[in-house]
Amino acid sequence: MTAPHLLPHVRTKTAKFHTATAAAKYVAKEIDKLVRARNAAGKPTVLGLATGSTPVGLYRELIRLHKEEGLDFSRVVTFNLDEYYPMPKESQHSYFRWMHETLFSHINVKWENIHIPDGTLKPDEVNAACAEYEEKIKAAGGIDIQVLGIGRTGHIAFNEPGSPQNSRTRLVTLDSITRRDAADGFFGEKNVPHHALTMGVASILDARRVFMMAFGEHKAGIVYKAVEQPPTEAVSASFLQEHPDALVVLDEAAAADLTALKRPWEVGPCTWTPELVRKAVVSLSLTVKKGLQKLNDDDFRDHHLYELLREKGPAEEIGEAIFHDRMKTLRPFPAGRVAEVESKKGEGADKGPQSSFAALTPSQAHGEPKTVLVFSPHPDDDVISMGGTIIRLVEQGHKVHVAYMTSGNVAVFDHDARRFVDFVNEFLEAFGSPSEQSSAGTIKERVNQFLDAKKAGEQDSAEVLKVKSVIRATEARAAALACGIPPEQLEFMNLRFYHTGTKTKKPIHPQDIVDVVELLKRLDPAQVYVAGELSDPHGTHRICAEAVFTAVRQVRAAGFSPDVWLYKGAWEEWEPHEIEMAVPLSPEVLERKKQAIFRHQSQKDRAMFPGGTDRREFWQRAEQRNLDTARTYDALGLPEYFALEAFVKWKDA
Repeated sequence: MTAPHLLPHVRTKTAKFHTATAAAKYVAKEIDKLVRARNAAGKPTVLGLATGSTPVGLYRELIRLHKEEGLDFSRVVTFNLDEYYPMPKESQHSYFRWMHETLFSHINVKWENIHIPDGTLKPDEVNAACAEYEEKIKAAGGIDIQVLGIGRTGHIAFNEPGSPQNSRTRLVTLDSITRRDAADGFFGEKNVPHHALTMGVASILDARRVFMMAFGEHKAGIVYKAVEQPPTEAVSASFLQEHPDALVVLDEAAAADLTALKRPWEVGPCTWTPELVRKAVVSLSLTVKKGLQKLNDDDFRDHHLYELLREKGPAEEIGEAIFHDRMKTLRPFPAGRVAEVESKKGEGADKGPQSSFAALTPSQAHGEPKTVLVFSPHPDDDVISMGGTIIRLVEQGHKVHVAYMTSGNVAVFDHDARRFVDFVNEFLEAFGSPSEQSSAGTIKERVNQFLDAKKAGEQDSAEVLKVKSVIRATEARAAALACGIPPEQLEFMNLRFYHTGTKTKKPIHPQDIVDVVELLKRLDPAQVYVAGELSDPHGTHRICAEAVFTAVRQVRAAGFSPDVWLYKGAWEEWEPHEIEMAVPLSPEVLERKKQAIFRHQSQKDRAMFPGGTDRREFWQRAEQRNLDTARTYDALGLPEYFALEAFVKWKDA
């Protein structure tokens, strides 16, 4: 088991792990040790449990420990943190149902030992039930280990900003950001309850031991506030600073904004590796608003970089070295030049910014066209995240294939499904073909009948999901064609883990890995592009990336050797010191990229799952990010381009 890496310069004890999986296994093992010790003594173990995406890996590991290593939960007593209100227990949105489906039905915990706040209470019953919940915790002997996540408002349980430190189990009104974050699972913010029952801050602090877990880049900012800034009611998680045995458990992404990782030179002596030097100097350049080659000794001295200046100085040499390091990342020919394409251009065809770049850095060798494989978790991730690079690769003579790993059908609005079946019906009637008819009516009649009766947040029928899958697939083909990729170079993989009909997904299926391996062997690509945006709030990017990484390891063992590049999704961009390839985009190429994104009409104007609080359309986010990356390079004193798409090379850990 991976040991925790404890971080300095924090107010709450904090451990960083390389991955969320390693972090979850650590917490599971700590629970395992306590349960076994208490079982041996004939005593119960009282666990406080959380819901949401964060503890899923923990619960899967606890299930594995039960099934494979005999971990006995028969003496375990559980208390859940919260429940939406009002909320029927049988609803697919209830935490009661979620806990049973995710954990309780897979282990031997006794029904009478499970406690979850009751979302079916009448309003006049709530206060008494909340007081009774507190009494039940005391009667059980108090909570031995409390598991927590952290919301983007800094809440633990549903203790929203403003929750006092002495608060107990009660009915609360949910923050607008919390409801917006939950909207994905409810198929729209309008379906999210406005209230919830929650254990209070004091109830949580009473636990003898607390593990607060946070994973992904989107949690980094609030984690920083919770563990490095003073305690405040504005961030209820910050009250854990006063707990005698609380541990914040992070993956690398969630820990990224902590001072010990973001600016370690401010915490203590550093080992100045090339990576850390690059990070420090790029950060300094952007902070003082000077190009890399304009930095002087005083800039280093004034920003806690005395040691770096002494070890690697003078400033001019450090700045010059990082300038050339960042220059090498600029790659107008991401897969190399193709001799045949170059010869067709004719003399003088390479004039302009690309040829001036070639004069600055060693040009890539002319060669044969390469096969390039782009893995797109959802049907639009390819054009949103790297559409400009795809266009350039095609224009430069390379053969680009796109593998759409999931159908993306849960992200289609019902009104688009109605419009699509209406078109099909009209099309068939206009051209004299009979509509598909059964005893239940035409496809249009059946879909409309289901949608007319569909309740808010209800899961779609298999037939409606199929219609929505067709919508996403036809849009993907149209978008790929806008980039110059013909339909025969598209792969619709429809991986099994996605087949739930809801935002919550299953673990990767073994056959999914087999499918990815077979595709890699069949195409034998020189380059593979993968979504490295692992803070995807839906989890699909993370699952798809792990599937590709596992498959690449297998094909490399079999003699295949693709280069693997990671692109970001719609929410984030690589930090400027992380970027290892930056592909310049002209205004024309960026406009073509936007037109390709527009082909995804079901995601236009308003997406089902926009991700976080950013309400902009995907094309707006993509355009702004590409423009901002180019501006950052310009601010570092590097050649000025209109827009850039950024990538990092995958390094198998």
